[in-house]
Amino acid sequence: MKQPIRIVIIEDSAVVSMLLKAILNNEADMEVVGVAADGREGVRLVSELRPDLITMDIRMPVMDGFEATREIMSSHPTPIVVISSSVDDEELKITFRAIEVGALSVLEKPHGPGNPQFESNRREIVEMVRAMADVKVFRHQRYRGERVGAGVGSSPAPTSSCSCSSMPSSRSPAQPFELVAVGASTGGPQALHALLRNLPADFPLPICVVQHISPGFVGGLIQWLNTDSALRVKMAEQGELLRAGQVYFAQDGKHLQVNRAMDGGLQAGYVLEPESLHRPAVDQLFNSVARECGAMAIGVILTGMGDDGAKGMKRMQERLAMTIAQDEASCVVAGMPRSAVKCGAVKEIVEMDRVGPRLIELTLPMRLIKKSMVFS
Repeated sequence: MKQPIRIVIIEDSAVVSMLLKAILNNEADMEVVGVAADGREGVRLVSELRPDLITMDIRMPVMDGFEATREIMSSHPTPIVVISSSVDDEELKITFRAIEVGALSVLEKPHGPGNPQFESNRREIVEMVRAMADVKVFRHQRYRGERVGAGVGSSPAPTSSCSCSSMPSSRSPAQPFELVAVGASTGGPQALHALLRNLPADFPLPICVVQHISPGFVGGLIQWLNTDSALRVKMAEQGELLRAGQVYFAQDGKHLQVNRAMDGGLQAGYVLEPESLHRPAVDQLFNSVARECGAMAIGVILTGMGDDGAKGMKRMQERLAMTIAQDEASCVVAGMPRSAVKCGAVKEIVEMDRVGPRLIELTLPMRLIKKSMVFS
């Protein structure tokens, strides 16, 4: 019989701690083996108990969640799921600093059993703990993602780094691209951080992103990514024209789509339908990109649970778009890329540290043409 997942809860609120303990201990395959009320006590408990997984609060006395995560990942690397409040800007900043030093995911603190959202909160926590418990974590950061400079000359040198499928392409190498569309879920914040650090300020395309994340956290994710990216990262607004060198994230609770503007450019749009497991959904973004851009798009599917994005990427591939999946070895959870590969939607499988450089390779002719026009 398989041993239960052994969990340490690090949380300064007795009420939240008791609620988490009840949720987790109610599962036959989970056991809470320790509870700490501050980060320092949590570090000690992890050293003593060597759990399979940790749930981590952020704002705590003595030692906050960022410092506790950093200490744990340097001494006893363990999967960490941050369970945080999303209403406080300072807490959001600390939350994503914890992600940067090794925490795997972030979830909203659960509501009580009388709240209508309790069941969905409970299910999300349980599913995330199951998925994260088997993730192999290391002392070093998973992705290097060294930041590049502003111009063509400072970009990483192109190298052959992808495992390419034998799928034929009818696309002309000289044909320009219009857009990059990216989908990610579990492990996505770290992957996106590495990707955007690798792209220069003169990257010649707009980038649209759907990231599955608990409601209220996407703003904090954008702030964090902006501190370390040469590109401008922002929330996509309804009807906004999409511009080169900017990264547009989907808002909470709406499906982000790309539409053709009256002047022939591209603009962001939102729809509420259809109802789906995820809203925003990667499939909805990819479907719209296939419709509007065809072969002039690049689709990228990164780490994540489930299969969102596979069908949409298949539509992109059928319209001759370039389609790229993160390789399984560098994923936190490989469900989404694996599903896209399985349905024949992927042209190239690329290690995470090479996704950014691969995008630079694909768009280099556009950047060189633009640079020559500036100096002509």
